[in-house]
Amino acid sequence: MKALILHHYPVSPYAEKVRAMLGYKALAWQSVIIPMLMPKPDVVALTGGYRRTPILQIGADVYCDTALIARVLERAAPSPTLYPYGDNFAGRAMAHFADSVMFNLSVPIGFQPGGMMQRFLPDATPEFLAAFAKDRAAMRQGGTVRRGPLAECRAYLAHALPRIEAQLGDRPYLLGAAASECDFALYHVLWPVWQVAAVRPLLEPYPRTLAFVERMAAFGQQGKPEEITSGRALEIAKKSKPAAIEKPQALESDGLALGERVQVMPVDYALDPVKGELLECSAESISVRRTDPRAGTVVVHFPRFGYQLQRAG
Repeated sequence: MKALILHHYPVSPYAEKVRAMLGYKALAWQSVIIPMLMPKPDVVALTGGYRRTPILQIGADVYCDTALIARVLERAAPSPTLYPYGDNFAGRAMAHFADSVMFNLSVPIGFQPGGMMQRFLPDATPEFLAAFAKDRAAMRQGGTVRRGPLAECRAYLAHALPRIEAQLGDRPYLLGAAASECDFALYHVLWPVWQVAAVRPLLEPYPRTLAFVERMAAFGQQGKPEEITSGRALEIAKKSKPAAIEKPQALESDGLALGERVQVMPVDYALDPVKGELLECSAESISVRRTDPRAGTVVVHFPRFGYQLQRAG
């Protein structure tokens, strides 16, 4: 199997979600540390415009969004599985709620002044922090995501935590004795709160939840990735060929035929379109082929849920 290359940065909660999955599955992987802010020229060379973190590269195939990355890791290493109870609605609904609603209330808490940035980037200048805030505001521009004030986020977290505690009950994980995709989704949104000493006490009244976070964090500490440069990752892409898509599908409801030039982008925020030739649009994923002078011909893959597909203008 070609190497798994994760493009990420240490302070990213979504990247921590994938790092924990990689550790859980004991997979070897290569690490490319990318910029936290735009511009990200090497990332864009691979994705064609998608800027969210992380992305997973396997040769000349680029996988966007942790929901799809989870499925790719499952194919790479079916055991231990991320779906021990089946790929059911309850687990998927929990994961989606964590990835969307809870993410947008935990990030303001964990990333408030003196929080995650101080924890991971103690030497960050005021200018960098201001640039980071400006970059994230631009990322949400035109989208549907609302980032509430800190007091509101803390109130919502106080509403959610007792219910998480009750869901865990006497189980080590949300659905039972084995970890599943929804556990990694919940973990990564609680991770910023757990990492910051000033706000970690918010978790302390909930011992099962706190133990759960610590249990999940241990997965992310397993194994050590091989560090490579973004330039090396681009070389790998250019020298590789995208994997063949067996029996490609095109859902009639999208009104698009395979081979058409299309654009894909999220429905909620970071509305940067990726343009290319449509190779597949199934109920699970969208795949487009594009060519870049530095990355060569690559296929960029997105989950179908949460992404909009249109003819390219």
